[in-house]
Amino acid sequence: MISCRNITKSYGNVQILKGIDLFVPEKEILCITGESGAGKSTFLHTIGSLVKPDTGTIDIDGVESAKLKGKDLAKFRNEKLGFIFQFHQLIAELTALENAMMPLLIAGMDKSTAQDQAKERLDYFGLGNRLDHKPSQLSGGEQQRVSIARALARNPKVILADEPSGNLDSKNAKTIHEWFLKMRDDFNLTFVIVTHNAELAQMADRRIVLSDGQIH
Repeated sequence: MISCRNITKSYGNVQILKGIDLFVPEKEILCITGESGAGKSTFLHTIGSLVKPDTGTIDIDGVESAKLKGKDLAKFRNEKLGFIFQFHQLIAELTALENAMMPLLIAGMDKSTAQDQAKERLDYFGLGNRLDHKPSQLSGGEQQRVSIARALARNPKVILADEPSGNLDSKNAKTIHEWFLKMRDDFNLTFVIVTHNAELAQMADRRIVLSDGQIH
């Protein structure tokens, strides 16, 4: 599903990624661990085409994403990738339903169909009674489930998660980890997760350690 070859990335004179090769099969849950500053988030964002590598190729589901630009790149992200962040990145002025609808509306789906599809995703996460609540009216665990529902809205192939349980208490973190296993099986998803959470790393099919810009 994901093939990364010789990925390098520098900022100024500081080399963050130093020739990384990584291959992730379909439906694998892969966790990337390592010390702060090791380049984990940079590598994740490079896989997600949010950061352009200096050298190397990234192939996701048969598409070499680094060659895409502009609208083609935006369309690829919207269709193939779902992003989950530590601090939810929900729009404060919008309801849970409206937040979950955003990728669908961006893709040009009509509002009625987008509402139905987003509601289905929120129902899946047990949020059917919270559709009209804004983020400030939701608990931290509920906010993260809304953000995951948003990531699933377009039926992506790959979920990229950056410290997805880092802002949650242990009970909610464990619930989110269990959801990842269920999502993988229900939607045939491939996960790449950056985390410091030992329990989440233990749950994964495979764990790699990023240190000094390289995989160990």
